[in-house]
Amino acid sequence: MRVLSIGECMVELAEAGDGLYRKGVAGDTLNTAWYLRALAPDDWQVGYFTVLGRDTTSDGIHAFIAGAGIGTDWISRHPTRVPGLYMISLDQGERSFTYWRDSSAARTLADDPARLRAACDAADVIYLSGITLAILSPERRATLLDTLQGRRVVFDPNLRPRLWESPEAMRRTVEAAGALAEIVLPSHEDEAAWFGDAAPLATATRYLGLGAQEVVVKNGGGEMALGQRGPGARLLPDLPRVVPTDTTGAGDSFNAGYLAARFRGATPDKAVQLGHALAARVVVHTGALVAQQVVRDVRFQRNRLIVTAAIQL
Repeated sequence: MRVLSIGECMVELAEAGDGLYRKGVAGDTLNTAWYLRALAPDDWQVGYFTVLGRDTTSDGIHAFIAGAGIGTDWISRHPTRVPGLYMISLDQGERSFTYWRDSSAARTLADDPARLRAACDAADVIYLSGITLAILSPERRATLLDTLQGRRVVFDPNLRPRLWESPEAMRRTVEAAGALAEIVLPSHEDEAAWFGDAAPLATATRYLGLGAQEVVVKNGGGEMALGQRGPGARLLPDLPRVVPTDTTGAGDSFNAGYLAARFRGATPDKAVQLGHALAARVVVHTGALVAQQVVRDVRFQRNRLIVTAAIQL
């Protein structure tokens, strides 16, 4: 299995107490690639496609990605731009973000269509998000969507209205990406706010109607929905909840757990269990990536959820 994640990685500043911040590296599509690499078999390839600068911070990000075992062959360097940065603020476990990314190098990731197509040609599965599309110009969004036609695509809409020129452009582009994706992994809270979905079932049904083959609607620890081409959409049983410390990276880690299980043959229901188990561990720590913390290696054997020895990330 060769998975290529496309998007933006940034410098992350997370609260560390006493007015101090801890510096990290994160970004929604990178987070998913990072957790997927940790859960995937050794013979899988998980690569990242982005653009960094030629500064020392970019060197550090590149080294971080490579050190996680994520392929860097498709990371290029921009001569003048640098990575974006964001700061996390927490209020009872819920996060808000302040961004500095308007001129980030990643905004040029689709400027070389031939390189983009070559990277996609070398992958079995391509993963991207609404943020990947939002940071691009309208012309480059069209380039990326055209390149993805006919490929096996996984898409997380990850709606961030402030990144788009208008809500209409966001809705139109996200639906276009959802229509060409095999698997769509939306969050109901976002979809309800910007598409008017009354419940997770409505979100699942809408993406199936656009053309997706499989949809899992995340719901902040609440009742989720699963949609599949043919059987249609249904609600999923409740799963254990935890009190979050920091919800940053919750959806990204869920996506990684879900995909790690599905690509190894697990049923969607079992894959949801893995995604939920991983996300539940992530949200009780601060920051998007649970560095220096133990994450359970969860695998599936004869379609049963097996938790084996812990691995250090």
